[in-house]
Order: sequence, then structure tokens, then C-alpha cells
Amino acid sequence: MKKTYKIEVDCANCANKMEDAARKTAGVKNATVNFMTLKMSVEFEEGQDPKAVMQEVRRNCKKVEDDCEIFL
Repeated sequence: MKKTYKIEVDCANCANKMEDAARKTAGVKNATVNFMTLKMSVEFEEGQDPKAVMQEVRRNCKKVEDDCEIFL
């Protein structure tokens, strides 16, 4: 399953940090962040609960870029 989320981030470098953090999160098959459109696309591993996984993605992104936001 793949979903797209609106994000708020200040710079392209920060967006790259968010993308890396999301990709390393358990339950995420792949993630891409588009700084120009301020969107994050996340592909979930089969059988995963997107809401639970995205809570963890948000926590991981806040660790690397504390002023970012993901609108779930």
C-alpha cells in the first residue's frame, strides 16, 4: 500500500534527512520526499498498519529534524 502525506519542512537538506529517517523505519518498504511539493510518499510493507507505522515515521523524522511536521 502506498500513501502520500503533506509535510512541512524548511529546506531540501532537511527533506533528505526526513526521507532517510522514513526509509529506515520498520514497516516502510520505500519512502520519498519531494521538497518542491512538500509531500512524502510512503510505501508500506505488506500487512503493516499505516497509521501505526506513520506514528513511528513521525517520531524518527523529529529526531533528525525537530522542526519538521508530517500531517497524518
